[in-house]
Amino acid sequence: MIGSVDPTERSAAMTTAEIQGSLLDPEVQACPFGYHAQLRELAPVHRMPETGFYVISTYEDLKTVLSDPVTFSNDIMVEQLAGEAAADLGRMFDDHLAEVGWGHVQTLQRTDPPVHGRYRRLINRALTPGMVKAMIPSVTRIADELIDSFIDQGECDFIDAFAFPLPGLVIAEQIGLDSNAISTFKRWSDGMLAPAMGLLVDEASAQHYAEVEAEAQHYLAALFEERRANPTDDILSALLADSADGDEPLTMHELQNLMNQLITGGYTTTADSIGNAMLLLLEHPDQMELLRNDRSLLHNFADEALRHSSSVQGLFRRATVDTELSGVSIPANSILHTRYGSANWDEAMFPEAERFDITRSNASKHLSFSRGPHFCVGQPLAIQEMIIGFDRILDRLDNIQLAPGATLERTGGLIFYSLKELPITFTAS
Repeated sequence: MIGSVDPTERSAAMTTAEIQGSLLDPEVQACPFGYHAQLRELAPVHRMPETGFYVISTYEDLKTVLSDPVTFSNDIMVEQLAGEAAADLGRMFDDHLAEVGWGHVQTLQRTDPPVHGRYRRLINRALTPGMVKAMIPSVTRIADELIDSFIDQGECDFIDAFAFPLPGLVIAEQIGLDSNAISTFKRWSDGMLAPAMGLLVDEASAQHYAEVEAEAQHYLAALFEERRANPTDDILSALLADSADGDEPLTMHELQNLMNQLITGGYTTTADSIGNAMLLLLEHPDQMELLRNDRSLLHNFADEALRHSSSVQGLFRRATVDTELSGVSIPANSILHTRYGSANWDEAMFPEAERFDITRSNASKHLSFSRGPHFCVGQPLAIQEMIIGFDRILDRLDNIQLAPGATLERTGGLIFYSLKELPITFTAS
């Protein structure tokens, strides 16, 4: 019949219309769990009216997308993810960075197999299990030094005093920065993340943050040249070493882009994960006591915290062909928003998903590190930093509580789930 609507399309339209809220709403971003539940129930594949992105919210659909780089590509230009104004500012950032430093090129996270395989092999040798194991004494020392700096005060902002400095100092030491230069390192990381964090608000800010990243690039370029002449056992030397697989050496543009991903992915997201994990323990004192008395649960605790409060709530893929998920047609070149934070609360995979349970038997099945060829290369180090960090915290601090009258805020944004601060009180063990 002329003008008739396919029943599937009509049903999808009706359920989509019933969804209350938006992922662009700051209140939803601050507490996305109820909104995610609506998506999983009413529209597992939901086309955001504001952006046109297809939000993928269930565990099984995310597994399908993340495991199939042929149909769902990771090769996406930043301009494809932003509105016209933001895209223009992003281009200004990139153009200025190319003038004063090294312009961005597509590497590791923004490539697909087989190109991705080359970068993956090269980066894997920089973070081998042996190298991560060798870093344990350094991570332990850094954690203790950070605790030393605030333990006598009986209170601190956990985010500023521990969550951010711990992974920051670990990476900073790997690139030759003195521990006193952690503020410089954070400034560089903020510059690198500026486009993703929505910090480009005008031409002046785009140029400013490009110059901040370029400052980091010039420091790293000099360090790379020094490591070429005098290799050590650090990450930079591993990236420069000859490949046993016959891969072409990395260009300076590629080295800079890989370091950008290692710094932003290995610093900010791990720091946010540590902060989120502490808040969960504060909100669930029974779980903190259980962990304090049984440290064999530390690894599972880390996985459960990552599942429950994913520091990266979602990333993006691009459909390379016309395809379909959960009965919804997705045209070629559409952008998919893979919502890890929702999949990690999917009751079909995680019964009583809202409950924080450090004994959960399948906590490690979370998707916070993605899956498939783009599974996070920094996962072993991030987990190790969480395990060591909380082991030292629980050894040295008692009666850890949220500071009286504390009000908690999150930074906002479509991607990250991070606390601005986390004031705590405690007594020294």
